[in-house]
Amino acid sequence: MPSDATEILDLTGRWSLERVPQRRPFRVGEWVRASRGGKPGLEHTLLLVAGEQGFGFGDGLVWATHLAWSGNQVLAAELTPAGTRHLAAGELLLPGEVVLAQGEEFRGRWQYGSWGSGLDELAARFHRHLRSRPRHPRTPRPVVLNTWEAVYFQHDLDTLLRLAERGAELGAERFVLDDGWFLGRRDDTSSLGDWTVDPAVWPKGLQPLAERVRVLGMDFGLWFEPEMVSLDSDLARRHPEWIFDAGHGPGLPSRYQHVLDLGHPGAYDHVFERMSELIGSLGIAYIKWDHNRYLLDAGHAPGGRPGVRTQVEQVYRLMERLKAAHPGLEIESCASGGGRIDLGVLEYADRVWPSDCNDPHERLEIQRWTGLLVPPEMQGTHIGAAESHTTHRAHPLDYRAEKALWGHLGIETNLLTADDETLAALARWVAFHKEHRALLHTGRVVHADLPDAAYRLEGVVSGDRSQALYAFSVVERPATWPPGRIRLPGLDDTRDYTVEAVHPGSAPAAGAVLPPWQRAGVTLPGRVLRLAGVEAPSLDVDRSVVLRVVSTAP
Repeated sequence: MPSDATEILDLTGRWSLERVPQRRPFRVGEWVRASRGGKPGLEHTLLLVAGEQGFGFGDGLVWATHLAWSGNQVLAAELTPAGTRHLAAGELLLPGEVVLAQGEEFRGRWQYGSWGSGLDELAARFHRHLRSRPRHPRTPRPVVLNTWEAVYFQHDLDTLLRLAERGAELGAERFVLDDGWFLGRRDDTSSLGDWTVDPAVWPKGLQPLAERVRVLGMDFGLWFEPEMVSLDSDLARRHPEWIFDAGHGPGLPSRYQHVLDLGHPGAYDHVFERMSELIGSLGIAYIKWDHNRYLLDAGHAPGGRPGVRTQVEQVYRLMERLKAAHPGLEIESCASGGGRIDLGVLEYADRVWPSDCNDPHERLEIQRWTGLLVPPEMQGTHIGAAESHTTHRAHPLDYRAEKALWGHLGIETNLLTADDETLAALARWVAFHKEHRALLHTGRVVHADLPDAAYRLEGVVSGDRSQALYAFSVVERPATWPPGRIRLPGLDDTRDYTVEAVHPGSAPAAGAVLPPWQRAGVTLPGRVLRLAGVEAPSLDVDRSVVLRVVSTAP
């Protein structure tokens, strides 16, 4: 790094609160971020960034590095007493995981770097790289209806059929049956590894649901956790030697589960055969691939040698093999939410799940910082329940839907208990997303560096800068009021643009105090919008306004 790099930015977090930014001076010595749980982890930094003092999204030179690997790893920033600055990344190998004889070579994982004048430019380079790959998703990202927060483990064919029908009416294009469909699975205490449809719950199998979903115009997706096993499962009772064991038994459980050692050929073949048979027989188009336990006590039986690196390689191999056997299959990388997001798994996965938290107050920040690496079309963003299942905050539909608008849209709430007004508003948000997803999923993501941390403004600008969508949000009570002016980044200085506030779900309440431009729209040069902006609307906390900006010239 050049001597201008005097400040470090990295990310931390925990379950349902991933991607929390933290900054520190770039001082003499090393700042090291290590992942030792067999996956990058919920606290994973994603990128290690160095930059000029006070850099933001739009200004200040920044440089970053990332390791394309889904296992143990280390990222570090070092300033030596001689004044040289480094960003480094590499695998964190356990003893004996790589043994070289004389003359043999070891090829490490790809270390990526990006830079820019501001974080938006840095992120745009990562986004362009991902979008340029032959494997990058090219078709419009289907609107998802996921069953988890609607029914949890309470699977019932009639209920799920009605849920699918309600989702199709709203415009959903993909139906994903989450955890709870396989043998003996009534809660999270048992049955992982027994990937057989439970006849007690599904006497005719999953075929009636899958077929009805397709008749309704949606494709069918299914949840798996292929790398995990419950001790209370037929698989564990038949093959205890397939469970990671560091020499003292399988170790402590986490969420009542242990890790299935895919380094055993029999375990690998078992998982592939069960998944492949179900994918083929049910016409599954999409797998939600979960990973809820860290790879601790990760010893390969019977000797107990470390098996983490082999496990990650086998996961990649399994994803690749399933996709080769079932062309068009899509995979989501989920790991207790955002625990496995990296360019290694994205060689095989088509989508990541940034967090198990659907609370829009938290999702704004989680998605913003995940976006340093991952473009919007690869981030799952779902409209959750009015009261968040993880934080128990309550938010109006329009705020929940607006925060889900900016990625790969989904719905994850019980539509069968929603009233007609809510369903109609949901349908309008889904239609608005479909109308604009070509822009949202190909444009450049931008953020305004606002002086007051109570506000956020971010958006997506089309590649030719002819149109854009922005959202202005209030995230906490500001120290001063009213909020002043908001400037719109990313537009062409030489063009004129019409700016209007749009309300896809519900119109503003009668008597709401709105700036004149918000009531009638305004046309201004891009340079004026960049340098002076428009008067910000006065909003309560956890409320937002969507702005649509269109060039007046073709």
